Amino acid sequence: MPLFTPQTPPPAELEARLRLHRLPDTGAAHFRLLLDAFGSASAALSAPAAAWRALGLSQASADARRSAAVREAASAALRWLEAPQHHVLAIDSPTYPALLKEIPNPPALLFVAGDPGVLERPQLAMVGSRRASAPGLDTARAFSRSLASAGFVITSGLAVGIDGAAHRAALDAGGATVAVLGSGLENIYPQRHLRLASAIAEQGGALVSEFPLDSPPTRETFPQRNRIISGLSLGVLVVEANIASGSLITARLAAEQGREVFAVPGSIHHPGMKGCHQLIRDGAQLVETVQHILEGLRGWQGLAPSAVIEPAAAPRRDPLIQRLLAAPQSAEQLAASLGWPLPKVLVALTEHELAGAVVCEAGRWFGRPG
Repeated sequence: MPLFTPQTPPPAELEARLRLHRLPDTGAAHFRLLLDAFGSASAALSAPAAAWRALGLSQASADARRSAAVREAASAALRWLEAPQHHVLAIDSPTYPALLKEIPNPPALLFVAGDPGVLERPQLAMVGSRRASAPGLDTARAFSRSLASAGFVITSGLAVGIDGAAHRAALDAGGATVAVLGSGLENIYPQRHLRLASAIAEQGGALVSEFPLDSPPTRETFPQRNRIISGLSLGVLVVEANIASGSLITARLAAEQGREVFAVPGSIHHPGMKGCHQLIRDGAQLVETVQHILEGLRGWQGLAPSAVIEPAAAPRRDPLIQRLLAAPQSAEQLAASLGWPLPKVLVALTEHELAGAVVCEAGRWFGRPG
């Protein structure tokens, strides 16, 4: 991990990181390589070009770091960050989503519009076809409402079809939702979802992107953002998708990341269901009700299928509750102090939140006396 680990980098280091982030051929892996090699972005920018080439970076990247265009892009990003709802999370910051940090090649910087604390809450991704059928959209809305009401943050990609239906239903249920974009946050795509994007950020959710603020969407950026959708989430629910759907990429990434994969079955005559049926044949859990998802996520806790959380006084004796009553902690801190896997902690927090025993504020969890 990089040497630099404050919650918010000093202005000069933040500006240096924004410049590195803007360079050609400097993806997440190269970004982290530069910080590991030089200790900070500021030092990386000052290093000789030969040192960059020795690390496998191009001469073009080494030359561009001092260009006026790169400096102006970093300055524009700093101006964007002056707004109260605008944030950037560095991978070595305590505020970076803990579950996302576990995936291969996590984003080095994450731009967030809205509440970054929502990214630490238990999330369930919902994805599917852009050309979904009316029954498929109804199914997405029903699952999203129920899961949001059960305390899950609904995470998706802001696309038309299933994504949009899932986001809207979560908001309608009074829940939170996260949209991971395949473009920069100053270049919302699709344009028809501008209002939806604003509502997500204003109603307790978040818009998220690893791309520079003005980046346009491309054929490459959508598959790239899919690893973030699955990486933020405990599991991925595919509602309706054909064989060629990008939703299957998200499901495959989820399986590779060790997340749960759920799929809704449908008619064998409906081409839009063939992707879901393929996922089920490949081992995804067949889902007909929200209860099937809740049962599937218990696997993260290592509970037997018949095991249940004891009501009433039992949560007070729970070591997780006891730690939160002593002092508020992030989910990552709880996992470290309890010696539990992070997904187990997140599922337990959801169940205790539903029982009214804990509450999340600004990314930290608090125990509720009583």
